[in-house]
Amino acid sequence: MTHMQTFQNELEKEAITTRKMLAIVPNDKYDWKPHPKSMTIKQLSTHIADIPSWFGMVLSTTELDFASNPYQPEEINSTPDLLTFFEKRLVEGRTGLTAGNDEQLTVLWTLRNGEQVYSTEPKGDVIRMCFSQIVHHRAQLGVYLRLLEVPIPGSYGPSADDLNF
Repeated sequence: MTHMQTFQNELEKEAITTRKMLAIVPNDKYDWKPHPKSMTIKQLSTHIADIPSWFGMVLSTTELDFASNPYQPEEINSTPDLLTFFEKRLVEGRTGLTAGNDEQLTVLWTLRNGEQVYSTEPKGDVIRMCFSQIVHHRAQLGVYLRLLEVPIPGSYGPSADDLNF
């Protein structure tokens, strides 16, 4: 199995859990956040839904410069729209990984804002970081949802709510 095939398999597994978490975001809580420094649940869930599209972007470019490509998040205002957006980005992620090959994974990729370079790493490491971003932010969303008394589905096994603790 190639590294790219491993990434494709991982995307499919993570998509199942991500879809379950996004599906339970309450429509009436899109402006809620647990702390003034936190993202709103709308910002966080939209960010999570967007991340799968990063795989193709990383593989097909050598850098992302926020100075010339400012991030413009999708305007999402309902959970059905959030799920539609996630499925669209998931297709983009699948397409990007399918088109990629292992030789690309050693090519350096840079994240910058104009002259300020945040990181320059092999594309394989950047793809790994993208998966970490999905898991990290999905866990944040789980905390948000727990604070809102929303039962949490299991991720890598049953949750306390699945087991009725």
